[in-house]
Amino acid sequence: MTPPALPRSVSRPTAPVAASCARFPRVRAALAAVAVVAALVSCAANKGPGAFKMPPVAVEVSEVRPQTVRDQFRALGSVESDEIVLVVSELSGLVTAIPFVEGASVAKGTLLTQIDARVYAAVAERAAAQREQASHNAERAKKLFEQKLISEQQLDDARTAFRVAEANDKEARAQLDKCRIRAPFAGMVGRRRISPGAYVKAGDVITELARVDEMKVSFAVPERYLGALQRGVRVEVTTPAYPDQAFEGKVSVVDPIVDPASRTTQLVARIGNASHRLRPGMSANVTVTFGERNRALVVPDEAVFAEGSQSYVYVVKADSTVTRAAIETGTRDSAQVEVLRGLDPGMRVVRAGHQKLFEGAHVMPVPDLAEAPGGPMGANVDPAPAAGGKVGTSARGQ
Repeated sequence: MTPPALPRSVSRPTAPVAASCARFPRVRAALAAVAVVAALVSCAANKGPGAFKMPPVAVEVSEVRPQTVRDQFRALGSVESDEIVLVVSELSGLVTAIPFVEGASVAKGTLLTQIDARVYAAVAERAAAQREQASHNAERAKKLFEQKLISEQQLDDARTAFRVAEANDKEARAQLDKCRIRAPFAGMVGRRRISPGAYVKAGDVITELARVDEMKVSFAVPERYLGALQRGVRVEVTTPAYPDQAFEGKVSVVDPIVDPASRTTQLVARIGNASHRLRPGMSANVTVTFGERNRALVVPDEAVFAEGSQSYVYVVKADSTVTRAAIETGTRDSAQVEVLRGLDPGMRVVRAGHQKLFEGAHVMPVPDLAEAPGGPMGANVDPAPAAGGKVGTSARGQ
């Protein structure tokens, strides 16, 4: 029986053509060129009033706003008392009373410890009596010398004896006064190191006293920033214990010596501490503001792209098309960039999506929902050595 004829659409006759294409690269190239020409002709034929147009590109935009930009240096510091002393006994004796409360605030002159003063009181009383006797002898010698009954040498001896007795009296009264150990300044006392009834020797520690109404924060800065840091520069301090509270103060000491090993120098800032929250020994995050520019323009960091050494942003025009604008940048951080030239307040720049754009492209602007109008701008633009900190820029809306 004779098999039926195959239809013309079956691909069997094309096998030789495919084999020829596989063997001859020029055939493949010719077929590809024909396909490209056919596509171009088809596109040209579709041009007209009803031809297909590319839809606008959805992009996230941000408005350029004037803000206050601050040049700042950040470092890790240590909190210290403005004044701190070890309260010690200057005499040897028996402790009869310790009237202070541990950890409490005390005024200047508050009695902290009383040492048995009976012996010292007796010595002071004897010295006072000897002084009084020497004073009478000196007065009597003066009268006798005026009557020419004694010599000038005897008068000098009487006056010298009086001065010696007077000095002994002062010494005895000073020793007696040391039996009452008082606070040398207003502050906060620490724990007791001794108990009532204990025998103390000269130099034994009784407690600690720290002035906490004003604190010192010491920190190090790299030498390259010394030109911008000086006394009176404002600082802001936060601590891990109170991360939501900022303590303000000013730089009071700029050490003139630079450490040759770390190339850093020490700074000290004084911080008000009326709430007594800051305690000696706490760590502190220090932010030093050494420069400020009002009404500076900033844009999101994502909006800026570079070609060579030139930075650009895409600006959205009123007709929803974009144009590329060359800008000059200032300080920057991981979130925002200061623009020195190239933009005006009120302009809208493309924050996200500029990778798909070109000059004159139509866009569909989407407001930046994450942008907080007038919110703070933080920065860490120039990391510094571990012994110092880092310089940054911060801004806030006007």
